[in-house]
Amino acid sequence: MDSPSSPSIVFTVKRCEPELVAPATSTPHEVKPLSDIDDQEGLRCQLGIIDIYRHNPSMEGKNPVKVIRDALSRTLVFYYPFAGRLREGHRGKLMVDCTEEGVLFIEADADVTLDQLGEALQPPFPCSKQLLYNVPGSDGILGCPLLLLQVTRFKCGGFSVGIRVNHTMVDATGIVQFMNAMAEISRGFHQPSILPVWCRELLSARNPPRITCNHKEFEQVEDIKQWETIISCNGNMITRSFFFGPTEIASLRCLILNHQSSEYTRFELITACLWYCLTKALQLPPEKQVRMYCVVNGRARFNPPLPIGYYGNVISSPAAATTVEKLFENPFEYVVDLIKKNNSRCNTRIYAFFSRFNGD
Repeated sequence: MDSPSSPSIVFTVKRCEPELVAPATSTPHEVKPLSDIDDQEGLRCQLGIIDIYRHNPSMEGKNPVKVIRDALSRTLVFYYPFAGRLREGHRGKLMVDCTEEGVLFIEADADVTLDQLGEALQPPFPCSKQLLYNVPGSDGILGCPLLLLQVTRFKCGGFSVGIRVNHTMVDATGIVQFMNAMAEISRGFHQPSILPVWCRELLSARNPPRITCNHKEFEQVEDIKQWETIISCNGNMITRSFFFGPTEIASLRCLILNHQSSEYTRFELITACLWYCLTKALQLPPEKQVRMYCVVNGRARFNPPLPIGYYGNVISSPAAATTVEKLFENPFEYVVDLIKKNNSRCNTRIYAFFSRFNGD
């Protein structure tokens, strides 16, 4: 379990048998279709998150496992679709069968303190599989629990919450909303301050659909399988964390030759840098087209806006594109400009993308 950010350490996590946690009170038994954004092929996967909490004196005498398990059960009364199971309907359309079967919950204990894991825990996380156990047979898209939580206590009094969620149900904003609701209920709230809203029909495409904009992010890459094979067979792909502070950002700005570096945001500079470096590392042929996808939250793009509390997927991934040759032969600001222009087109392209769903 070696990591550049933490010392080499071997430790044991003792897990109890996984259990199903159902809503604290009875909830509706119904079938709720997902939106046409939710059930895209690219979102039919599991998302893993690990939150770490150091010892807090106010938690003295309290068992975080019990507090979180109880809060989870009461939160599921409001977010009851999470306690159901996905199934496929006509033409592969996904829907939630709200069955009250529950979500997976694991109680665990680690025989180390958080300090022993290192001061700066960051990806590649040295013990992610220890703190978020993938229960065999539970990670399918259909007929499986939609949410898994593992609460692990550390010897120091700190604890971690590992979360695995079916991406078709939520995006990052949605899962944060759910976790905030659970935190509020754990503190004694009778209901979340932001009540969840389903309304997935708001993001269902018109019939027949009307395409008004060219979306490169959905274009098929002809030889993608060939390059995936080359990369995977190379065996040199590794995971590392890179931190860009004021010094690193200043260095990137110095690469802008037209002295207009203030026009570019930190996001644009870092994204351009990573795109350039990754393309260089892959050693692709000069004529190869390369793309950079930037995930965008579309919640602010609706008029009228989506209801407060909507927790489904509202994301798109507009793509900047060029060839390997142009990427390397041009100065750095060319790459940054591609990212900037792609982001500036986001309002138009995201609006065109989402207007397919809200009827504009």
